[in-house]
Amino acid sequence: MTSFSLRVTIRYLLPLLLMFAVFLFLRGHNEPGGGFAAGLIAAASVALYAIAFGAARARYILSINPRILIGTGLFMAFLSGLIPVFLGQPYLTGAWLKIPLPGISPLEIGTPVLFDLGVFLAVLGVTLTFVFVFEEEI
Repeated sequence: MTSFSLRVTIRYLLPLLLMFAVFLFLRGHNEPGGGFAAGLIAAASVALYAIAFGAARARYILSINPRILIGTGLFMAFLSGLIPVFLGQPYLTGAWLKIPLPGISPLEIGTPVLFDLGVFLAVLGVTLTFVFVFEEEI
């Protein structure tokens, strides 16, 4: 049985850690961070929840099987490298789409963001698979 203070603390800490993971993900292209670090922070937040409340409740709040996250992440990372091939460029070359916005500079979305999202999902899925297996065996 875990302590009352851990259960109360993780209820407030979980959303903060998830917001920090989003911050790291968005910051990762120009500064340290990105999909890998954000995936580890997000997985750590769910792992702390699993320690406090058990793996079954942590799986419930996750609401998706971690193995699906792994497959989706690997597919997105592969797809991000394949898009430039269809544009006549080498595999994993960055391809950018400029979306014009009225009154401000255009929004640029590129395949590196898709790759980082794939890495994020794969790291999150692998880490949570380990966490849930270890938590359920205890």
